[in-house]
Amino acid sequence: MKSRKKDVHEEKETHEKEEQTGTKHKTNKETKSEVKHLKKELDKANKKIEELEQSNNELKDTLLRKIAEFENYKRRTEKDQLNLLEYAAESFILKILPVYDDLNRSISHMDDAKNIDSIKEGLKMVLEKFKKTLEEQGIEKIEAKNQKFDFNYHEALMQQPAKGVPPHTVLEEIEPGYKYKDKVIRHAKVIVSPDGPDSEESGADEENQNQSNNSSEE
Repeated sequence: MKSRKKDVHEEKETHEKEEQTGTKHKTNKETKSEVKHLKKELDKANKKIEELEQSNNELKDTLLRKIAEFENYKRRTEKDQLNLLEYAAESFILKILPVYDDLNRSISHMDDAKNIDSIKEGLKMVLEKFKKTLEEQGIEKIEAKNQKFDFNYHEALMQQPAKGVPPHTVLEEIEPGYKYKDKVIRHAKVIVSPDGPDSEESGADEENQNQSNNSSEE
């Protein structure tokens, strides 16, 4: 009886040991599988990091190239703008140089010329050529004499009574004015008739006084 109980107890212990051993083997197998899986995931993560680092370096290189290209473009643009400002008058100078050459030729032959009329005609032609060149560039002379005074175009230096002339009328042009396209670049300096309707009377009084003075002197 005791021998049978001992056999049952030993059989039970053996079964428990087998179960423990099986569980241990199973646990080791699962652990190895998890480690293998984690290693695989880690390799994938490391590969992804390498790809991202490579992409980041490529983007950084591209950005640096673009910055360098923009700086070069900026320097070229600034240089072009400076050249444009510095040599802005080049085309105009090229147009007036022929006029300058003609004027020099006219003056150089002045001493040899026997006919003064030919000299006058030559200078008139040079002046007309110069005037045409200015007009082609958009430069226009401002009309002044006998025009109604306009402060947009005229600068009054003085007032002078004049017989039979309405007030604020340009009597004389001291210095011509010019427009460049639609902009006044120099106002015409002028003498104008005074304010009020007594301008004509003032001119008549001045003329009568001059006649009176002449009669007294005689």
